[in-house]
Amino acid sequence: MPQSYAALYYHIVFRTKDKFTLLPEPIFTRLGEYLGGILRNLDGTLLAYGGMPDHIHLLVSLGREMSLAATMKSIKGYSSKWIHETFPEYQKFAWQSGYGAFTVSPSVLPKVKQYIATQAEHHRHRTYREELLLFLKEYGIEYDEKWISDEG
Repeated sequence: MPQSYAALYYHIVFRTKDKFTLLPEPIFTRLGEYLGGILRNLDGTLLAYGGMPDHIHLLVSLGREMSLAATMKSIKGYSSKWIHETFPEYQKFAWQSGYGAFTVSPSVLPKVKQYIATQAEHHRHRTYREELLLFLKEYGIEYDEKWISDEG
């Protein structure tokens, strides 16, 4: 086969460091647009963006030559730099060091988009930590409790 093909979809979740900064609505909205641009430059696509002031959810499609780790390094690095430069009052802003990334089947992309769009509703009933633990359990991912906290 002379060509390579891939359909790589990820639901990615990560939060602000130590809950230091809650992203206000104007930054949050613009951040989604900026992240879409980062992904386009990496030959990826932002399919859905949402979250809460202390964490974000991304549904992304990655190009076949971009690793998840390299994508996350770019997303976090470039977006932090953009926040620092665009919003000087957020010089201390940082993302947590880790992230959760979960593969998504094309058949459930609409369901994941809906989940991301309704974050405010979900978080009336559960914390970020509880949400992340549900994902880890659903995907059978082993974890160490000491690294799972509401503090990032």
